[in-house]
Amino acid sequence: MLQSKLPDVGVSIFTQMTQLAQETGAINLAQGFPDYDPPQALLAALARHALTPGHHQYAPMPGLPRLREAIAAQVARLHSDAPAPDPATEVTLAAGATEALYSVLAAVVRPGDEVLVFEPAYDLYGPAIRLQGGVPRYVRLPAPHFRPDWDAVRRVVSPRTRLVLMNTPHNPSGAVFTADDWHELARLLDGTDALVLSDEVYEHFVFDGAPRMSARQHPALRERSFVLSSFGKTYHATGWKVGYCVAPPALTAELRRVHQFVTFAVNTPTQHALADALEQDPTDAHARGLASFYQAKRDEFRALLDGAGYELLPVPGGYFQLARYNALSSASDLEFAQYLAREKGVAVVPVSAFYHDGFDEGLVRFCFAKESATLQAAATRLRG
Repeated sequence: MLQSKLPDVGVSIFTQMTQLAQETGAINLAQGFPDYDPPQALLAALARHALTPGHHQYAPMPGLPRLREAIAAQVARLHSDAPAPDPATEVTLAAGATEALYSVLAAVVRPGDEVLVFEPAYDLYGPAIRLQGGVPRYVRLPAPHFRPDWDAVRRVVSPRTRLVLMNTPHNPSGAVFTADDWHELARLLDGTDALVLSDEVYEHFVFDGAPRMSARQHPALRERSFVLSSFGKTYHATGWKVGYCVAPPALTAELRRVHQFVTFAVNTPTQHALADALEQDPTDAHARGLASFYQAKRDEFRALLDGAGYELLPVPGGYFQLARYNALSSASDLEFAQYLAREKGVAVVPVSAFYHDGFDEGLVRFCFAKESATLQAAATRLRG
């Protein structure tokens, strides 16, 4: 008889709510993907490379050299206060940040190792840790700002702590960890062998003029950190499933030992197209423009919901809006999300899905990475 390795895990809440949106005709503000296309120049590059002879076979396992070189150059420009990564030994392409994250955990987490996870947390983290025999140790981020309580973190860290999993800008809250947070983490890990996995897929979406901070920019953390990024988020192309990991040579070597047996290589024409996009944008105009682009969408959506009865929590980064609905309903967040889809025609995600124990404080998550017409239509339904 088959015994499940994840007997308590079912279909993800994102799949459930997207399916409910399809069944009810609801506007889907649940799953985190845009309803607009990538830049036209990138699409043209993909079409060109898809028809180019020789671009239909396996790419090198770590990624195309020209793409890794372009990534390293951009990282050096955006993180000018940190050494440039070596494209040969410190940059690895993956089938989305999801595969990179899973491969990192598979590479470094051993049975019985503890991994510190801040909650609410993306629902991949816990199951991926458990599949390696690791033990997730959860620390709750307090609403409404969802910044770490470092005294609480210290009480959880132990000699068995193998890895600390950071996520900034944070999904689902949009919190942005500051230089002080990175400093506290460095102090916490000083003298230990613990590593850091920093999920930075929303790295360019930091609002209101705040500085964007990465684990790479802290000298004491850089040598123990895997930093994950996502072209899917940066170029509005989540379906391409291309991400990458920047890490020191010794950590990269361990990641690649696993990556080669998970996906081996990433789609070749897509890698060529992304290399074109980076090479043809030497000032990083696209990446640098994303903060103002998504800040405008945040502000538009918040204005559209003004007076609709929701308490809108702060959104320093990312592309999600958390909302408290206690003035509208006393239902659980799952019940309220189902009600919105069935009765109001708008699909959202209940925030309890981001807690391993289903902790529910009456919050739902909206994705505002949508066309203005979509946001306006959703707001009309929500206010109706």
